[in-house]
Parts: sequence; C-alpha cells; structure tokens
Amino acid sequence: MRTRRYREKPIIFAGILKWFVISSAIGILTGLVSTGFLKVLYFFIDSVKHYPYYYFSLPFILALNGLLSKYILKDAAGEGTDKVIESVHEHSGKMKWYMVPLKLVGAILTLGAGGSAGKEGPCAEIGGGISSFLADLFQFTPEDRKKLVICGASAGFATVFGTPIGGAMLGVEILFVGEILYDVLFPAFVSGIISYQISSYFGIHYFQHPVEFIPVFTSFFFLKVLLGGIFFGLVSVFLIEMLRLAKILNRTIKAPDFLKNFTAGLFLAALTLFVSDRFLGLGLNHIQSNLEGGKAGWWVFWLKGVFTSFTLNFGGMGGIVTPIFYMGSSSGAWFAQIFGLNRATFAAIGMASLLSGTTNTPIASSIIAVQLFGSKLGPYAAISCILSFLITGHTSVLSSQILAIRKSSSVEVDLGKEFEDMEEIPSLSFKRNLFFRISYRYYKELKTFLQTALKKAKDKS
Repeated sequence: MRTRRYREKPIIFAGILKWFVISSAIGILTGLVSTGFLKVLYFFIDSVKHYPYYYFSLPFILALNGLLSKYILKDAAGEGTDKVIESVHEHSGKMKWYMVPLKLVGAILTLGAGGSAGKEGPCAEIGGGISSFLADLFQFTPEDRKKLVICGASAGFATVFGTPIGGAMLGVEILFVGEILYDVLFPAFVSGIISYQISSYFGIHYFQHPVEFIPVFTSFFFLKVLLGGIFFGLVSVFLIEMLRLAKILNRTIKAPDFLKNFTAGLFLAALTLFVSDRFLGLGLNHIQSNLEGGKAGWWVFWLKGVFTSFTLNFGGMGGIVTPIFYMGSSSGAWFAQIFGLNRATFAAIGMASLLSGTTNTPIASSIIAVQLFGSKLGPYAAISCILSFLITGHTSVLSSQILAIRKSSSVEVDLGKEFEDMEEIPSLSFKRNLFFRISYRYYKELKTFLQTALKKAKDKS
C-alpha cells in the first residue's frame, strides 16, 4: 500500500504536466482564431449597418444557411454550443473540424444580416474543432479527446465573455445538469486563462461594470432579490418554451427548408419595420444601456425571445448566450422599475440569473457575475442564480445537456438522458411527498362528490 502511494505521485505529476502543455496549446490556438473571428465579425457588422434596411438580406442568408446545412454542413444550423455538447456526449468529442470555417462564415452572415444570435457558440465550436483536430492528429483516446474538446469550448467561452474562470467553468458545468467533471477543471481553467490573455493582448475589449449600488444588507432588500430570482426563472422558462415552440413550428410546416427559412427571415424583417431594429444582431449596445441604468419595457425581453427563437430555429447560425444576456439585463431593468429599485443592479443580476436558469449552470453564472460586476454583487447574484436554476425545472435551451439530478424529489424524471430524449412533461411522484399525497386525496374526494351530485341531479330531472 505504501509503495503504491509513493508510485502514484510521479504518475499524477506527469499527468498534470501533460495536460498543462496540451491545454496551453489549446488556449493559444483558440485565443488566436477566436480573436480573428471576433474582429472580422465586428468589422462586418459595423460595415453592413451603414446600409438602410440591411435586415432585408436576412431572408436570403437564412435560406442560404438552410441549403448549406442540408447539403454540405448536415444539420449544422442552430445553436453552436449545443453542437459541441452533442459531440462530447454522442461522439466522444469527435467533430468535423473542417466544417468549422464554413459555420463561422454562416454565423458572420447571420449576425451581420441582423439575425438574433450570439458570438459565443461559434467560439466554442472553434475551440472544439481545434481540439478535435489535434486529438485526431496525435491519436488521443476517446476519453482524452472528450477532455480536450471541453478545454477548447472553455477557452472559447473565456475569449468571448472576458471571464477566464467563469467562462472555463461554464464549459465544464454546461455538459451535465447537477454533475461536474472534476478531472477536466485544471486543463479547462488553464486553456480559459491563456485564451483570455491572448484575446486581450490583441485588442478584444470586454464590458465590465463593477456595481457600486449595493445597499447594506437588509431583510427587505434580500426578499426583493429572492423575488427577482423567481421572476428570472419564469423569464427563463419563457425563452425555453419560445425556442421549443419555434422548433415544433419548423417541423410542422411541410415545405423545403430553404423556403421555410426565407419566410421566417421575411417575417423578422417585416416585424423590424414595426418594432425597430433594436432586437436584431448581438444587441451589445442595448445590454450596455441596461447595465448603465437605462429603462426597459416588458415587451423588450419578450420580443427579443421571439427574434432569437425564429433566428436559431430557421437557419440562423450562432450562439444563444448573448441573447440571454440581452433578455436578462432587460428583464432585470424592468423588474427594478416596477419595484423602484436600482436598474443597473438588477440588470446585472438578471443577466447572470437568466444564464443560470436557461442553461442550468448556477455555479458558472455566479462566477461570471462576480468577474463582470464585482464581488459586492456576488451574494445577491448567487442566490438569484440558484433560484432561477430551480424554477426552470427539468428543461434547458440546450437539448444535448444530460440530466444528472432531480431538482425536486417530488418530480419523476429519467436521469442520465439528454433533454432531447426526455418526456415532454415530467410526472409528479405523489407517493414521495406528503403535500402532494394529501392534495391528491382531496382532489379525488372532490371529484367523486361532484360526480355523485351530478348523477343525482340527472336522476331527479
């Protein structure tokens, strides 16, 4: 036993050294390529916006993406982060890395034309594609390939958000609901930190707003934060349902994909004429405005959900997190207006909470909140993130996530399955919960009483 303890230390050290070197290389490559992608994306968006009614190119871009997805990229349209998760769970991290450049072009065109999507999905695919290529090149085992792809995705998130620890943690936590692969934490953090340093060095700027307005702790303010967490959980449910309904609509309509995509793009362009172009593209200026205390109406986050759902389900390529940030900051600002609170504070809490609720990542979302908005916000953001995570239930915007825990002992769900393969509505376990058992008993008694009363009334008549 003592000999084994002495022998395992050099082996563990060799493993640490191995993954430090590999994850450093992944961080450097992902940082460089992601930085190039972001610079091209920003340049293209700034150039296109000078043309009036540029968003009427969206129908053609979505139709083109539909054709690419059907004949070349093979179902590549949609949310990029979900594709990386799918590759880890279903293909041991194996990705068709040579298709990543085409998908990046598709994402640039989608966002440039006004599609409501994010930039983090393509960057996660960049990291995953590079990692998969290196794993094939050096003949890694399937298990090591999975770890490598997770490191690449973490590096991509860190590059986009400017939060090396939070972004890396997101890449690890996002795979499972309620389970973290601890053996991937070290290489994921290394790749995330290095990727962030690379992007910062080459001029990628990030919005970081330390929140100054955090009052001295009072039970009244804490209750408002708790209420906010519940509200953000409900907004998360709304976005998840909007995405699901748009997917059902796409499957229901019997028509060629390119024609459905063209029609959806035309609908979004026409809608923009009536509601303004603030719901198009990344919407970074509007996120910034919310975090600086700007006003937001209830319809803002609702319409952003509509634009995002149609974009990602009808040919758009890109991510989901930037629209989540938009909806989170807008709903937080509106919530603060209703209760007379500081809008900037709750816009920041809303950003983190909606990310937590929609993606089931309360730990990463809390860390991102601290890194973006300062440690003063940390305790409030964390409790709101946890509440939002619980309120969302067993649903997610990422259909390839695997459910590893039940969020309530009163709900029966199939653990170990991807959300895409689960039943639509989890069933309640009445036997396990006294409250539900008593409620169900009285429900049956009331039902029997009403049936008897109706029968007597019919007999008398």
